[in-house]
Amino acid sequence: MTKSFSYIGIISLIFAMLIWASSFIALKLAMQDLEPYTVIFFRMIIASLCFIYFIKSFLKYEFSRRDIKYILLLAFFEPCLYFIFEAKAIQLTTASQVGMITSLMPVITAMAAGYFLKEIITKQLLLGSLIAIAGVVWLSLQSTTSVSAPNPMLGNFFEFLAMVCGAGYTIVARYLANRYSALFITAIQVFIGAIFFFPFFLYEFYTTDFNFSMTSILCVLYLGIVVTLGGYGLYNYALTKIEASKAAVFVYLIPVFTLILAFLILNEKLSFVELVASVTILIGVLISEVPIDKLKKLLN
Repeated sequence: MTKSFSYIGIISLIFAMLIWASSFIALKLAMQDLEPYTVIFFRMIIASLCFIYFIKSFLKYEFSRRDIKYILLLAFFEPCLYFIFEAKAIQLTTASQVGMITSLMPVITAMAAGYFLKEIITKQLLLGSLIAIAGVVWLSLQSTTSVSAPNPMLGNFFEFLAMVCGAGYTIVARYLANRYSALFITAIQVFIGAIFFFPFFLYEFYTTDFNFSMTSILCVLYLGIVVTLGGYGLYNYALTKIEASKAAVFVYLIPVFTLILAFLILNEKLSFVELVASVTILIGVLISEVPIDKLKKLLN
């Protein structure tokens, strides 16, 4: 069986996307009882403990000053700024809409790569990006406030900023991936993230009342272990079976899975107009990402 097609690779990718989509639901549930940065801090701590076993293997690497600069920049983008914005987004809007905004990630990354890495920005990419962003604005304007989503428009904007940080992370990771393993890159992120969010945790600890319910504890454990290790582990394993360009297409399952899980677990519902706006986002992303010859085949 060739690397371009593998049933076990496909199954691994599908489960990886399902796990990543479920992280929005787990965050939403955990933050019903705990403060946002407390959730993120414990997520980073738990994930860090999972990587302690691998520290010895990480010591084989030789770090230049340039590498350290890029590692710090990587962690600054994600998890530091990324989770600050995503925590605010989860507080202010629904998990369903957060999931839809994540579909912009490939588009934003492609635009950033064009500017910073001088990669070609085609008219197709620009057209698709405009359609996708128009869909995001439409989705945000159509959203309604509720107890669980007090300010959807602002929440969606914070998630958009999180995706910008995610794009910055991807650009920096392209350089580091040539020198370090995916396991090391993930580990250094959570180590730095635990240190970064510790002062945020202390502030929330001394200024708010904690409510460690069984739901919040299980959600934090799930985020720290299953999402961090399971999601990345399955994705990295799939890349040994399927080409990276083909694996990237599976990212578009995240908003779909998020909508389904949010409906089943959080009882979130999108109106017909919001569903149309969501489809508009996906169409824009597909136009920007799928080669024009393949689009023509799909339309014929």
